Amino acid sequence: MPHFPAAPWSTMLRVATLFGGGVLAAAGIGAVMAIPRGTRVPFAETFGVFVAFVPPAIAISAVLFVVLGYEVDRHELRVRRLLWWTSVPLTGLVRVATDPALLKGSVRVFGNGGLLSFTGRFRSREIGPYRAFVTDWSRAVVLFVPGRAIVVSPADPAAFVRAVSARFPGVAVSS
Repeated sequence: MPHFPAAPWSTMLRVATLFGGGVLAAAGIGAVMAIPRGTRVPFAETFGVFVAFVPPAIAISAVLFVVLGYEVDRHELRVRRLLWWTSVPLTGLVRVATDPALLKGSVRVFGNGGLLSFTGRFRSREIGPYRAFVTDWSRAVVLFVPGRAIVVSPADPAAFVRAVSARFPGVAVSS
């Protein structure tokens, strides 16, 4: 099964990661500075410590869910994360598209909007709801299966589409 590395980070992802990391660092430092010490209020210090751990936990989660690459076989798309693979069934794949304009005006429904990757559930007027595993929207490849879509961003979208076409004969390819 051929491996396709994820596209290099886009400028938008770099800026979002730097901004998000800065916000998390500031929030973490602010939370540590605000921890009440020596108070008689029950659990105040314990709660403050818990709150101070939230920003690092978010950062660690983002690192674990980073998108590193993709593999496609006859049954599923496998997305390489830092420590594991995420499998997405491709049963009934009908079309593959490489037009980033399909994703214009997308809205994140649930997921990560730019801290090390764009991942989660999104919605666009053109394709409806979709699941994204993206590092560069300009290299997006949309895989259409009945009732849903999956968006990935391999470093070489053309090679990825050729591999998908070879594994799913008869699938429509559009750009």
